[in-house]
Amino acid sequence: MIEFTDFDRLAMWRSLQLASAGINSTRENPRVGAVLTKGSEFLAEGFHRAPGFPHAEVEALNALNDVTDAFGATCYVTLEPCSYQGRTGPCAEALIDAGIERVVAAMEDPNPRVSGSGFAILRQAGVKVDVGLCSEEARAMNPGFISRMTRGRPIVWVKNAASLDGKIAMADGESQWITGDSARQDVQRLRARVGAVVTGIETVLVDNPRLTVRHDEAEIDWPDQVPVTQPLRVILDSQGRLPLDAALCLEGGPILWVTTKSGFNLEGRLGDISHWEAPADAKGRVDLTVLLLHLASLGINEILVEAGATLSSSFIEIGLVDKGVLYLAPKFLGQPARSLYNLAPAHLADAPTVFISEVRKVGDDLRLDWILRTE
Repeated sequence: MIEFTDFDRLAMWRSLQLASAGINSTRENPRVGAVLTKGSEFLAEGFHRAPGFPHAEVEALNALNDVTDAFGATCYVTLEPCSYQGRTGPCAEALIDAGIERVVAAMEDPNPRVSGSGFAILRQAGVKVDVGLCSEEARAMNPGFISRMTRGRPIVWVKNAASLDGKIAMADGESQWITGDSARQDVQRLRARVGAVVTGIETVLVDNPRLTVRHDEAEIDWPDQVPVTQPLRVILDSQGRLPLDAALCLEGGPILWVTTKSGFNLEGRLGDISHWEAPADAKGRVDLTVLLLHLASLGINEILVEAGATLSSSFIEIGLVDKGVLYLAPKFLGQPARSLYNLAPAHLADAPTVFISEVRKVGDDLRLDWILRTE
């Protein structure tokens, strides 16, 4: 068993802090931070900002006052250094060329293109490699990337907001706004971290949402030099009813229009819209399992489902929800109001159950984080 020192832990915690700076911008890439040290001195640090930008290790090397300072140094990094030529060069080779003596990595890269080969290259060059420090924290930094690499699909967040009696709208559909400003800004931060926001056509027709991230309004941090981007907005629309003048079509940012029938075209539609014809499930709706596979093929690591009772319930019933967020407003809408989910288990034993992982106040509202129990 590797004996890590207090200094090792301090340096890795700093690397994790750095990795979190890329939480909204790395998109298909993992969030990674790196720190270079020599003895008890911190020399330089870096994090991966966005696709096409230097990886964390190279950014740290570039931040050195003198490139020769790296000789004999230790690199602490939250993910195994890459071993292949992508948009940037292999980080393992860069560390070797710089004269790094030791690499401490939190975890192995789950990407099959790396998956231990980066460590092997380093060891073959005589670099001491220690793995496993703060591995749980590092995995928690990249749940979607790990899921896409190991399960072939993104992780799924489902976000809902309701009154204290579990209602999402009045009987006539009025729903703006159930929760307060703080909760809505919190939702903006959820949107900012994901690669795609998924909704159904009924939500588009009834609420006419934009589903964009309002970075300034929500005070969302964004790395310097990186162009601000919007998550892909995915509209599930089996019958092709998306209006030409829908608010989300008039906003900047990419849209994926998903139907189950052919014959639809994008002529006359505004904005950056692409179309994908998806297979239908037994109810004639978009097959959600196949949808996730398709989004993974687009490099999407995390999705946020912001939808009504029907689509949210479908993700729950199929067991596709990885993380749930429920905002509860301190008000009662009454029995005629519309319910939170369209679930109808025949018996109590059949009811989906969750593990509530966190409860906290967000302004005047409550935020409940939950995980669907699948066993």
